[in-house]
Amino acid sequence: MSITESSPTAAGSGASASDAFRASQERRGVAGTPPERVATVVSAVLKGVHDAIKEHDVTYPEFQAAKGWLMEVGDGGEWPLFMDVFVEHVVEEVVAKKQQGTKGTIEGPYYLPDQVKLGSTCKLPRRDDEKGTPLVLSGQVRDVDGTPLPGAEVDIWHADSDGYYSGFAPDIPDGNLRGVVVTDDEGRFEINTVEAAPYQIPTDGPTGKLIEAAGWHPWRPAHLHIMVRADGHRTITTQLYFAGGDWLDSDVAEATKPELVLDPKDDGQGGKREEYDFELEPV
Repeated sequence: MSITESSPTAAGSGASASDAFRASQERRGVAGTPPERVATVVSAVLKGVHDAIKEHDVTYPEFQAAKGWLMEVGDGGEWPLFMDVFVEHVVEEVVAKKQQGTKGTIEGPYYLPDQVKLGSTCKLPRRDDEKGTPLVLSGQVRDVDGTPLPGAEVDIWHADSDGYYSGFAPDIPDGNLRGVVVTDDEGRFEINTVEAAPYQIPTDGPTGKLIEAAGWHPWRPAHLHIMVRADGHRTITTQLYFAGGDWLDSDVAEATKPELVLDPKDDGQGGKREEYDFELEPV
């Protein structure tokens, strides 16, 4: 993927991610954290910063550079991008220790709620000339005891063959390669889409400056984002990757897991097919 004039900017992506986050705070349950919990976590974070300063003999110029960078992240609206790429995977790992069902991973900054509802066998909304290898993902949503979950929602979104997301890049129609698929009476679904491409997180802002300064790469492997919901069950947020893909073993967001790697097979018609089932635990 090359950077062009029509590529999404860090500032633009940050603004879109911030708007989406604010629009879904009720779903995220961010309110009501007890003061004692805030004090405990914030104190621990600050201690980690203090310990790093002492351990590595941080100088005043380095401190001022860090302070300026933090200001740029805020001014550029990149906190959703930074937090989702570099922090969210650890939160997910901690939470997952107490959960059953399909493996989850990070949501990332590119989720948009309230997408079009689709039937159990469907084609994701796309442009008439959408590029990419056709891909059919089918499977079943069921309880951890094996009971099918009819009417479950498989909320899916992913980048196009150039690595760009609708809602975050110019010239891509709203809702492109996004949809909420409702399972049939047996909890099954079949989604016709195209293979996503790897992409690099926007690097023209302060997050990109940090990545360059540290000598890291900014790439994420190709993946499908999926959020699975059913009444009375814990929602699973996950990503499905592709065997043999670039950056699979060095994801900048550290979000890949072996259980989430697909190996689609050729369908004999120029496309690929894969099955993947989801198990949700009761709440």
